[in-house]
Amino acid sequence: MHTQFSTYPPVGVVLPAGGIGSRFGQGQPKQFCALAGVPILARTCQAFLELPEVSSLALALPRDHYQAGIDLLQEYLSPPAFVRLLCVVGGATRQESVQAGVTVLPPEVEIVLVHDAARPLVDRQTILRCVQGAFAHGAVIAAVPVKDTLKEVDHSAEITRTIDRSRLWQAQTPQAARRALLQQAFDQAAEQGFVGTDEASLLEAARIPVHVVEGSERNLKVTRPEDLQVAEALIRDREEMKIGHGYDAHRLVSGRQLILGGVDIPHELGLDGHSDADVVAHALTDAILGALGLGDIGRHFPDSDPQFKGADSLVLLAHVQQLAQEKGYQLGNGDITIVCQRPKLAPYLAAMQENLARVCKVQPEAINIKATTTEKMGYTGRGEGIATYAVVLMRSEHGRQ
Repeated sequence: MHTQFSTYPPVGVVLPAGGIGSRFGQGQPKQFCALAGVPILARTCQAFLELPEVSSLALALPRDHYQAGIDLLQEYLSPPAFVRLLCVVGGATRQESVQAGVTVLPPEVEIVLVHDAARPLVDRQTILRCVQGAFAHGAVIAAVPVKDTLKEVDHSAEITRTIDRSRLWQAQTPQAARRALLQQAFDQAAEQGFVGTDEASLLEAARIPVHVVEGSERNLKVTRPEDLQVAEALIRDREEMKIGHGYDAHRLVSGRQLILGGVDIPHELGLDGHSDADVVAHALTDAILGALGLGDIGRHFPDSDPQFKGADSLVLLAHVQQLAQEKGYQLGNGDITIVCQRPKLAPYLAAMQENLARVCKVQPEAINIKATTTEKMGYTGRGEGIATYAVVLMRSEHGRQ
């Protein structure tokens, strides 16, 4: 029995993008403007839709630019990502746009994250801290401590006092809450005619406790044209990529299960090895280690160590995924080729893809798996063993922790 990995309660995201960004001065909504060649809105949507934890994203678009927004995202988002996108016409205020977005989220969504459409550099770790925080506390916001000295001035710009900043935090988004609490806050605001500046202010007005989780200094909001230059510099700074190649082969023997990509495949022979001998998971693990300059799978999980005897190779892959995350890297995509004469693997490739994507915390389309034969040549062609090759691209997550 292979390990089942923990999951979050159903998570939905609302992006209020109903404004036109008049301060931006570009003649179109600022979220449609290009940032390093990709529209801001597409970057923001992709930041959430690339996470398996996000089940759906509700986007509130300006009425006059509704179809233009949909057309733009169809061009820049992958089809699997676009399927999870729900579009709705935004309101005159942020509050109305968020409410419209919450309304169209599927009923099974338990946790709602609200995020500024013009914050395209939000990172995975900030998003997950908000999800975990809302699950634990009910409502949280991403924020960073205020670092600059704050001065209060009078009408003539004379300083009247210096404000103690030790307990001050600068609010960002995402702002996350259990759906029932967020709806309670919206209902009370509607009854009282209260308009908040953000979701936290609505929750606070309803006397619902809101906690703070760590945001990121790079999670900036694009408000003015000069902010684009800063955002582009930050994108360049984190775009370092590393390539890794992995290879593994094991002998087919009787009396063993055939485990490939975490899938138990019916066959009269299985792969021989100290662990479960999953050559697919091993090759991918080796490729990730290679990209990061961390040696090979034998260095981390030696066959001389009894604790790895019969080990689930998906658990070993999860450990290496954690090492990559600690070093500031995330799997961009992987391409895997399995060399196997028998059995036929086509019926099992999708399940392998799902397993590996879940462990690597990416969408399934980020991992491509192919199976081929050698036309009965060599040890794989004679059915003596199975080999796997893997190539990965690891994306730098520096500054996104």
